[in-house]
Amino acid sequence: MNIIKTSLLSLLVLSITSCKEVQKQDQSADSKNQTAMENIFSRKSVRRYSDKEIAAADVEKIVKAGMAAPTGKDKRPWHFIVLSDKAIMQSLGGKLKSPLKLANKAIVVCGDTSLSDSTWYLDCSAATENILLAAESMGIGAVWTAVYPYEERAKIVDDAFKLPKNIKVLAIVPLGYPLGEDKPKDKFDRTRIHSNKW
Repeated sequence: MNIIKTSLLSLLVLSITSCKEVQKQDQSADSKNQTAMENIFSRKSVRRYSDKEIAAADVEKIVKAGMAAPTGKDKRPWHFIVLSDKAIMQSLGGKLKSPLKLANKAIVVCGDTSLSDSTWYLDCSAATENILLAAESMGIGAVWTAVYPYEERAKIVDDAFKLPKNIKVLAIVPLGYPLGEDKPKDKFDRTRIHSNKW
């Protein structure tokens, strides 16, 4: 009888322990999900930056996040140019009328049309969004500065970098620690949600 009681007690303890482990895992998943959602809703376009230097390791993390984006047929047509030369950024920023001229660093997001002729800009757009979210999560300000599909802007960038014909620039993302406080916009609009039940 004692053996049965001991076995039942062991099973009960094991069951309670298993339940606690499941609860911990659920709480951990909820916490990660909450953090991810908060980061998405906190993202904003930051156009004013302090003089504080961004570490090279942090820029690499941001680019790595870009490369974690989804990509059609796993083509990964992206290339990234990391800018830190202030003279180049000021010159380009002036010509593009962009906050690039005030940035500490910048990432030029490019696509290789020889790898993905018709969808490179979609893959590079996903990579750019990841870059923006990664920067936000690290307390670094960023803003999407469009180059594609504007021919005049593309020519300015092409002339600056002398890129091969198959490399197209989608966007430049200036980076810097925010100067002042920018607030995210609430863009939720229920009227843009449609159902297939008419």
